[in-house]
Order: sequence, then C-alpha cells, then structure tokens
Amino acid sequence: MNWIIGSIKWIMVISGALTCTMFYAAIAPLPALQSTFGESIDGPVANIVVRNWGVLIALIGGMLIYGAFNPSVRFFVLTVAGLSKMVFITLVLVAGRQFLDHQAGTAVIVDATQVTAFGLYILAVRRAARSNSGSRAAAAAIGGGRTR
Repeated sequence: MNWIIGSIKWIMVISGALTCTMFYAAIAPLPALQSTFGESIDGPVANIVVRNWGVLIALIGGMLIYGAFNPSVRFFVLTVAGLSKMVFITLVLVAGRQFLDHQAGTAVIVDATQVTAFGLYILAVRRAARSNSGSRAAAAAIGGGRTR
C-alpha cells in the first residue's frame, strides 16, 4: 500500500477540486438541486439552506486541497472529509434511493471511492508507523512529525 502513501497528495487535490464544484449550489441553488437530485425546493429558507450546503461542501474540498500540501493536518482533514462524505452516502442510500438516477448517484460512487482511498491511506500510514516505530518519515506522514 505504499502507492497510496506516495499518491495521496494528488488524490487529495483531485478529490478536493471535485468536491469544490458544489460551490455551484451557493451561486445557483435551484439549478444545483435540480441537477443533483432531479428536484428542487422553493422558498427563502430553502435558498439559504442550499446555499449554505454548497459553501460547506466547498469548504471540505478546500480543506482537502490544503491538507494535500500540509501533511501536519492531513489525518484530520481526511477524517473530517471522509466522515462528511460517509454521511452523505448513508443519507442517500437510506433515505433517498430515488435520487440515485441523478447526479447524486454519481456523487455516491465518487465519494465512496474517495472515502476508500482516504481510509486506505490512514491504514497504510498507521501500518508503516508500527513497522517502523520511531521512523520520522512515518510519524510525519501521520501528523506532521509528532510521534504517537
């Protein structure tokens, strides 16, 4: 699994860029809902909530890009992004299966792939740290040089 350790920077950059595309919902909330779920909701509350949702998702994307270039926060960023994506996946699969035929279905597949990559990276780094106990490189990959 050394390949994932060596590739995580670009995995995070690409994942972050894809995730940032949801900023579209902050600019055009009704078209974003229509393209993602095939439906939209109306009213001032919906407008605020959807715009906020778009910004929050874009912030996760920004965190992924930031974490790609800052190993000291990488574990935290991957954990937060992974949990956020798992919640979305779970909500769609449990309460919104009817949206799988729209872009939400594509998002579930892409997010699941990203969560898998994030999890594999975390496991690979922890495994490397255990097998190389005391190794500064393994410790740096986990948390920016801190030993655990």
